[in-house]
Amino acid sequence: MPDAADFLHPTTEWQRRYEALRASFVERLPARVVGERFGYAPGYVHLLRHLFRHGKIDFSEAPPSGRRSRVPTAVRTKICAWRGQNLSAGEIAQLLGEEGTEISVRTVERVLAEEGFPKLPRRLRLKIGLTVKGASVPESSRAVTVAELDGQSFESAAAGVFLFAPFLSQLGILDVARDAGLPGSQVIPASHYLLSFLALKLLGTERYAHVGDHAFDPGLGLFAGLNVLPKCTACSTYSYSVDAVHIQRLQAAFVKRAAKLGLYDGRVINLDFHTVPHYGDDSVLERHWAGARGKVMKGVLTLFAQDADSKLLLYTAADIQRSEADDQVTEFLTFWRHVRRGVAPTLVFDSRFTTYPKLSALNRAHVRFITLRRRGNSLLQRVDHLDGWTRIHIPHEKRKFPNPEVHESTITLPHYDGAVRQVIVRGNGHEKPAFLISNDFESPVELLVGHYARRWRVENGIAEAVKFFHLNALSSPILTKVHFDVALTMIADTLYTMLAHRLRGFEDCDAPKLFRHFVDGKGRIDIRGSRVEVTYPRRAHNPILRAVPWETLPRHLPLPAGGELSLRFL
Repeated sequence: MPDAADFLHPTTEWQRRYEALRASFVERLPARVVGERFGYAPGYVHLLRHLFRHGKIDFSEAPPSGRRSRVPTAVRTKICAWRGQNLSAGEIAQLLGEEGTEISVRTVERVLAEEGFPKLPRRLRLKIGLTVKGASVPESSRAVTVAELDGQSFESAAAGVFLFAPFLSQLGILDVARDAGLPGSQVIPASHYLLSFLALKLLGTERYAHVGDHAFDPGLGLFAGLNVLPKCTACSTYSYSVDAVHIQRLQAAFVKRAAKLGLYDGRVINLDFHTVPHYGDDSVLERHWAGARGKVMKGVLTLFAQDADSKLLLYTAADIQRSEADDQVTEFLTFWRHVRRGVAPTLVFDSRFTTYPKLSALNRAHVRFITLRRRGNSLLQRVDHLDGWTRIHIPHEKRKFPNPEVHESTITLPHYDGAVRQVIVRGNGHEKPAFLISNDFESPVELLVGHYARRWRVENGIAEAVKFFHLNALSSPILTKVHFDVALTMIADTLYTMLAHRLRGFEDCDAPKLFRHFVDGKGRIDIRGSRVEVTYPRRAHNPILRAVPWETLPRHLPLPAGGELSLRFL
């Protein structure tokens, strides 16, 4: 016969929760006492109170054994389908509520139990695919095709990188990656890795550790042929797998294709060293002079070669020991003869770039050079007693001292076979005169002095690479990573120059200005079949972009699976 024991010691779970909450709120018993009476832990009593206050607890009586809950078949089918996608009962109840079907979480749990679905294991938010603040966690990077993304539309905060896609196709970047033999994996091929690094370079990303800033952008992933860009660890690990042979092949393949497009003049090439500073504790690295810092410091010595006419970087080298620095001029010459046979360049470099015996070797190889003679006090004292000075004119734009005085002579140097042409230059804005030496006895003196005066361009190019491409911001002491980074800088610098040549009135602008006015900005990407349309919102410089004859450039994405590219400017 029913009595008070049915309320003090309920047998069903739903009634036990009800009586526990009644004792907690009506009788105002502490959680410890309520837990002892109904067989709950005090913490669970607190949880019941919280769920009750927020309307998240269901007191519906469970159906008798063998009977199914009264849920329409259509709703039951939806519940089963969503559980097949690993959605929890709470998420299913929320989705049904959005469709206008009000149903409790407890009822959803009963339907799932009746249909034979086990309970889902407890999952962290990261495992569910959400961050603490509710944002979606990006998937692991994998290669995708345009066909897989058919019908999708999304916003990209870095849609400006697609302005470089026609130029990458023009340069045959896929063939470059293949000829270089770059390493890859079954998940992310080599060409996709290369495009991922280039995307970060073109955006001026300071460190590869900052790749997480772009991890949620599907537009950048599409640019590289991926769903999303690889994460920081993947980028860092990949750079370690690229050795010096890969980088040499990469540069050779790229320069060959750029030369076929007529991007290089190749007759005069400036050479200069640059030290990439390193601030960690690594006893392997040597100390070198860092001109940007004005002091000797620990770092990685790198070499840059620049075409004097186009100002494009066309060769890089890194991990150069002090004992190897003098040999770099012959290393570059070997590379250049491999990629540009039949083009004999005039090499321009400063006095500390190599030694007199190396100059003698260049002369025997019939390679012209222009460099400075190391001047001492005795040389400077003789200048005041020389006669026969001639004033010349150097036709360079924006030059403050276009009319210096020169004195020509033929001299011999220690450890150099034969004679060299010496040109002393004064009145060029420097306190002390410069002593140019060259094995070119045929060119006019104005041309000789002008070639060396333009050597400062390579230092300006390095300064731009440091400023925008962040050469001095490398966070890793691994030397092959430095070399890989400077090689990517060379490619990115070429792409910015190719874009500048197409922009009326901005042909001579540097990368930071082009990025600020044209590349930096969002856009909408719509994928329909094999067509990818990138729409850029209204901006002040869109008329200049609309005036570019894009129809004369390749109109497909530089991806293995291809895809037609359409650029639209509002």
